[in-house]
Amino acid sequence: MGLADGFPNERLVVLPRPLVSAALARPVTRRLLVTDAGWFPHARDHERHRPRGAAETIVLLPVSGTGWVRTPHGEVRVGSSAAVVLPQHVPHSYGSSTHDPWSIWWFHVRGADSGELLEGLALPPGQVTVSLGSADRVAAMVDEIVSTLERDLSPAQLIATAGMAWRVFTQLAVDRAIPEEGGPLERAMRYLEERVDGSVRVAELAALVGVSPSYLGALFRASTGGGVLAHHMALKMARARHLLDTTTLPIARIGQEVGMSDQFYFSRQFRRMHGEPPSAYRERRKG
Repeated sequence: MGLADGFPNERLVVLPRPLVSAALARPVTRRLLVTDAGWFPHARDHERHRPRGAAETIVLLPVSGTGWVRTPHGEVRVGSSAAVVLPQHVPHSYGSSTHDPWSIWWFHVRGADSGELLEGLALPPGQVTVSLGSADRVAAMVDEIVSTLERDLSPAQLIATAGMAWRVFTQLAVDRAIPEEGGPLERAMRYLEERVDGSVRVAELAALVGVSPSYLGALFRASTGGGVLAHHMALKMARARHLLDTTTLPIARIGQEVGMSDQFYFSRQFRRMHGEPPSAYRERRKG
C-alpha cells in the first residue's frame, strides 16, 4: 500500500472543513476556493486511490521524476512536462513511479467557477494531462499558494489564493493553446509572422510544414478559433494598429506595409475587423 503523505520535508495545508463551508458562502471564495495544497519532494511510494473521486478538482504538478494517473479512461504516465487536472467526482488513482519517484506540487479547489475553468482547458473527453510550456512559472504559482496558506487561513488569504489558483488555471489554458515549439503549427505561425507584408497560399504553407491543408486548418482552428488566412489577416491588422498608433505614416502607406497596396481594400478589411475605418481609429483617444 502506498503513502498518502508523510514524506521528508513535505509541506501540507488542509483547510478545516467548517472553514471551507464558511468560505464557500462568502463573496469571491464561493466562486473559487483552494481547500488543500502541498509539496511532496522525492515522494517515493506516494499513492492515492479515490474510487468515487473527490469533492474537489485536483491539480498535480510534477517538477521532477515520473508518476502515473489512472481514471476510467485508462492509465497515463506523467513527468515534469505535464500537469494533471482531475475533475471532481471522477474516480481516480495516482502515484509516484518506483524507479524515479516524483517531486510534486498539488492543490485542490472547489467553487462555482471550477467547472468553467476546466472547460477553458478544452481537454478532450477523458484526457487529464496538460502539456506545459511554462512549468517553472506554474510551479512558482503553486508554491505561492502553499506559502500563503501556511501563513494563516484568514478570509483575506483565502481570497488571495483564489486569485492565484485562477492564474494557474488560465496559464494551463494558455499552455494548451500555444503550439509546441518546432511543431507544424508553430512553424506555420512563425512563417506567417515573418510575412505580414505579403500573401500566402494555404496549400503551399501546409506542404512547407509537412501536413495536409485540412490538418493545418484544423490545427489553426483549435489554437486560434479561425483558419490560416484569418490568422494571417489578424497579424496584418495588429501590425496596422501599431503603425496607426505609433507613426504618422499615411494610411495608404500603412496598407502597403501589411501587404495591401489597394488603400480601399485595406480600409474595408480594417473596418470589418474594428468597426471603424483606419482614420477614425487613429483619431480616437486611447488609454
